[in-house]
Amino acid sequence: MKRKSIWQIILSLVLTAVILCSCDPFFNIFSSGDEPEKEYDAKLTVHYLDVGQGDSIFIEFPNGEDMLIDASENYYGEGIIDYINEQGYNKIDYLIATHPHTDHIGSMAYIVRNIDVGSVYMPKVSTNTNQYKSLIKAIKKKGLTVKNGKAGVNVLSGDDHSADILAPKTIDESNLNNCSIVLKVVYGSTSFLFVGDAGTGEMNKINKSDLAADVLKAGHHGSKTSTTKKLLKKIKPEFTVISCGKDNDYGHPHEQVLTALENIGSRIYRTDEDKTIIIYSDGKEYTVKTGNKSIARAS
Repeated sequence: MKRKSIWQIILSLVLTAVILCSCDPFFNIFSSGDEPEKEYDAKLTVHYLDVGQGDSIFIEFPNGEDMLIDASENYYGEGIIDYINEQGYNKIDYLIATHPHTDHIGSMAYIVRNIDVGSVYMPKVSTNTNQYKSLIKAIKKKGLTVKNGKAGVNVLSGDDHSADILAPKTIDESNLNNCSIVLKVVYGSTSFLFVGDAGTGEMNKINKSDLAADVLKAGHHGSKTSTTKKLLKKIKPEFTVISCGKDNDYGHPHEQVLTALENIGSRIYRTDEDKTIIIYSDGKEYTVKTGNKSIARAS
């Protein structure tokens, strides 16, 4: 067999490199060997904000609109608005107060006073706390009206995305948690379920087909009164986000909830451990980023 000359070998190597470059735009013969980062064309982005022992979720929709669900305790308002501004928004198109407990609406009056708001949704239940009274006062002063956040209400609907309220179906003024707005957001073939602090009594009233979702915001900060084995069999979440404070006094999330989630193979993310959690959807797939900015408390 005839042996190749050194020039033939060099030419062969060069041609191989050229072919590889033309086939793979990420190929670099001077690369350190690290695989290039995948580009991700997200059109729906959900931010589960690290606001201690409370809830606050900011959503960016494909049509450029946005939504804020809850606003934790009354010392996070400035930090939440700063975070929203940093994402490029100067208005909240849809403001959802799931129920009038202070760890969900504590900073909402400040937010209503200090940023433009479109539509406000709240369940038809009230309480005598200062935070609730301040919120109602701020809403009235701004000239806004409150839309009844009850089962069957469509908050928004686009060509490929929607947000619908699944609960409350009934109002129990003796149990504000069970008056929580339960919201389902769908984009393409991906789906997110936000349940506030709704307990099993209210969640069991929702149709099984409506409950099914890929991403679950665990109810009541991971309390065993909300996220049960029976309920998880209906939802079947691939991802579960738990919003809770580090070393909180309630023992959230409860061990049996974590075990139940592990048993169904749901990937668990916690704001007390992972800080602000961001989930991106392109309508088919998800990308999850953790360790993002925690929301600063007012001094």
